[in-house]
Amino acid sequence: MAKFYGKVGYLSTEETSPDVYSAVLTERLYKGDVLRNQKRYQASEGLNDDVIVNNSISIVADSYAYENAFAIKYVQWMGVLWKVTSIEIQRPRIILSLGGKYNELN
Repeated sequence: MAKFYGKVGYLSTEETSPDVYSAVLTERLYKGDVLRNQKRYQASEGLNDDVIVNNSISIVADSYAYENAFAIKYVQWMGVLWKVTSIEIQRPRIILSLGGKYNELN
């Protein structure tokens, strides 16, 4: 089983000034294990196919991760930001399933 150490991105909405709300991105470092390492190509409208990973990463979670699990948007793995498609809480870990590349406009 491969080891994981990288950033997990949380996206939340916070009031930046009276009645003005903005998306705020917070990154935190976690370590854990890569449970599944699999990739596939998906046909797209562009010239090249999109790369989709079907990876599962198990992180050793802290209280911040448990309290903000609903806000996890991406994981940095192998130098690329990957979209988190599902989250499974299995204390003391959180299992993150990854999909396509994360686009900050998502």
